[in-house]
Amino acid sequence: MKTIQLLLILALSFALTNCQKEEDEIITDTPPTESIVVGSPLSKLISRNSQNPTACDNVLDNTSCFSVVLPVTVTVNGNQTTVTTKDDYQTVQDLKDNTSGNDIVYFSYPITIKYENFTTQTIANWSDLNNATEDCSDDDGLDEIDCVFINYPIAINVYNTNTQTTNTVTIQNNSQLYSFINGLSSNVIAAIAYPISATNSNAQNVVINNNAELESFLEDAIDDCEDSGTWNPSFNTILTTGTWYVSYFNEDGTVETSDYNGYNFVFIANSNVEVTKNSITTLGTWSNYIDDGYNKIEFTYADPDLESFAEDWIILEYNQTIIRLKHVSGGNGGTDYLNFTKL
Repeated sequence: MKTIQLLLILALSFALTNCQKEEDEIITDTPPTESIVVGSPLSKLISRNSQNPTACDNVLDNTSCFSVVLPVTVTVNGNQTTVTTKDDYQTVQDLKDNTSGNDIVYFSYPITIKYENFTTQTIANWSDLNNATEDCSDDDGLDEIDCVFINYPIAINVYNTNTQTTNTVTIQNNSQLYSFINGLSSNVIAAIAYPISATNSNAQNVVINNNAELESFLEDAIDDCEDSGTWNPSFNTILTTGTWYVSYFNEDGTVETSDYNGYNFVFIANSNVEVTKNSITTLGTWSNYIDDGYNKIEFTYADPDLESFAEDWIILEYNQTIIRLKHVSGGNGGTDYLNFTKL
């Protein structure tokens, strides 16, 4: 076993330094945590940043499954307009807002739709569009992060544990990065060759030196990239509506979601929580507050098995169906992630 572990460490060092070295010259100071883990919060953020934007045109197609390729001509309550750029989405919204009748968007066919993975499909009529919409999988409610940009090209060092081979992949655009991230498997160790450059929502270039900085950059951009014209109820209103379950829990790099299967949470407006598992209900409390510029929520639970949740959590983002939370330990600096999804 020790021999296998040593071989993996040596191979990872090759991948991260992108060159062959003699055994006594191997550089091992790059921590394994710089690799991109399949299904991790960082990989999902990169995917949302590199995907084809599909939520920005919901005023047209009413779905985040795909976008409509521009230009396109539409009719709203008898008013026809051509949508040439993203700025024209507001014209369609104004036509919807200023009419007292039917605000359905009727397309002049054929049109082309583009999915998150950049594949396209020609739509000949309303029936085709309806079928494409019905074929979409359930939306997780987390939209693209499309107001910040990674500046290409970037290099990613890759080690395949099955074939014990290393190579460097050069990424030239969003489509390639999206395909790479979503094509990762558990037998592949991938690490971005830092530093990289990115452009923030103020059109300023920033230098990103590691995974933690990239994750913070993308998390901070979520609010900036939200459509200001989209109404979203307050956090407390969403939290106290319906029943929630733990859809993701990562404690200091270890995914422990399955430990909380069967737990259902009902957050009550009086700051109490009812937690039910196997028909047994226990109580807890929650409080929402601002701390050091962050919107936070803190939990206490009577069930000792929920002790890991009894922390002050940064509210990363939320909508009607999902709440994403993050906790950074003040002691060891570890990072935990907790997602609640509505039943």
